[in-house]
Amino acid sequence: MNVHLELATRAAKTAGQRLTELLGKAKVEQKGSTQNLVTQADLEAEEIITSMILDAFPDHKFLREEGESTGGADSDHLWVIDPLDATNNYAHGIPHYAVSVAYYQKGAPIAGVILDPTRDELFSAARGGGAFLNGEPIRVSKHAELSDCIIGTGFYYDRGALMERTLKGVHDLFKRNIRGIRRFGSAAVDLCWVACGRFDGFFEYRLSPWDYAAGGLIIEEAGGKCFDRNGEPLQLDSGSVIVSNHNIAGKLVDVVKWTD
Repeated sequence: MNVHLELATRAAKTAGQRLTELLGKAKVEQKGSTQNLVTQADLEAEEIITSMILDAFPDHKFLREEGESTGGADSDHLWVIDPLDATNNYAHGIPHYAVSVAYYQKGAPIAGVILDPTRDELFSAARGGGAFLNGEPIRVSKHAELSDCIIGTGFYYDRGALMERTLKGVHDLFKRNIRGIRRFGSAAVDLCWVACGRFDGFFEYRLSPWDYAAGGLIIEEAGGKCFDRNGEPLQLDSGSVIVSNHNIAGKLVDVVKWTD
C-alpha cells in the first residue's frame, strides 16, 4: 500500500474509534453561530491524526479545520484533515458523519481516506490506483439521464443569498425531472456515495478544502468528474463542488453551475 495512504488509513481509523467512544458524551460549543458547532470529539480526533502524521513526517504541513493550519495548496507535503465532518449530526446523535484525511503534493492529491464509523465503511484512493470501499473496487454510477438520477446537496451556514441560490439549484433540478434530492449533512460521505454509485451527483456552493480534499480524489479514481461551482476543474482552493458520474457531468453542471 502507498505509505501515505496507509498512514491516512491508520489515522482515520484511530480517530474514528475515538469519535465512537465520545458519541453522546462530548462537550458541544458554538463557533460563531448556532449552526456551526465544535465538540470535544472534533478536537481530540484532530489531535490524534496530527500526532500520528507528525510522528512519521515531522516536516509535513497541515490544512485542518480546528487547529492552526501550517500550509497551503502550494506546500510540498500537505495533509488536509477534517476530523469530524457533520459535527451537527454528531452533536445531535444522528449516525451520519465521517473522518477525512488527504495527502497532497504541491496542490495535487496523492492519497485520500474517508471513514464512516457508524457503517464501518472506509473509502480510499491513491493517485492512479483506483478507488475502494473496505478494500473492494468501486465505480461511479452509469446513469446518463438526469431523470434516472439521485442528486445530493448541502447547505452552508449562510442563511441568506447562498441558501437561496442552493434552493434554486434544487428547484431547477426538479424541473429537469430528476429522481430525487438528498441532503444528509456530511459532504465527505456524500462524495463517497457518488464514488460508489449510491448518488449520481452532488453539488454544494461553498465548502472548505477539508470537506472535499479526499472525496474529490476518490471520485476521480472511481471514474467520476469533479468541478467547482463555475464548472471549472476542481482544485484544492476551489471552495465549492459539483461532482458526478462521467455520463451526466455536462448536464448537471449546466443546471446547477453558479450564475451571478
